[in-house]
Amino acid sequence: MTTIAVLGNGRVGGNLANALTQAGHEVTVAGRAPGTAAAAVRTAQIVINATPGDGSLDRLAALREELRGKILVDVSNATVDGPDGLPADLLYPGSSLAEQLQEALPETRVVKTLNTMLFPVMTAPAVLTQAPSVFLSGEDPEAKQAVRELLVGLGWREEWITDLGGIRTARATEAAILFVPHVIRSRGFVPFAISVAV
Repeated sequence: MTTIAVLGNGRVGGNLANALTQAGHEVTVAGRAPGTAAAAVRTAQIVINATPGDGSLDRLAALREELRGKILVDVSNATVDGPDGLPADLLYPGSSLAEQLQEALPETRVVKTLNTMLFPVMTAPAVLTQAPSVFLSGEDPEAKQAVRELLVGLGWREEWITDLGGIRTARATEAAILFVPHVIRSRGFVPFAISVAV
């Protein structure tokens, strides 16, 4: 059992919190109130950032002391939304939210994952008709291993998990968000994920 704080209580955060609780972890969900978030982070071993990506950097930088030494799992994408509310561009072109977080929180072990799929797939990858892929980006091997174990507990098979390397590789997976509005317009709001066929 791992003590986990999920920052963000929207569809993504709520979905992850429910699934991780069912997997046997002790989970606390914190909304946007700074005091609530700080208290949740302080007692957690792993913190999941499921806050809207355009405000994540400021929110988490304010928790620098509480996040010291923790594993921070970043599942958010920082985008500029178009008129229809769907992602139209990246907030950090030539970089990524994960890189920005790691730079702002040098004593926190940031791992990027679960950001290349529609949110229901995060906790139920087997619902898709073909094997999906999930990626890990981060500098700390032990942190990535801990996150890998969380993913397996959520139903991700080992062969579906690809470690891309350091945190800089997150800019590639974050750029995949630009597929999302086009897929939704083409196929509707149905579960999907990126899949690497080999």
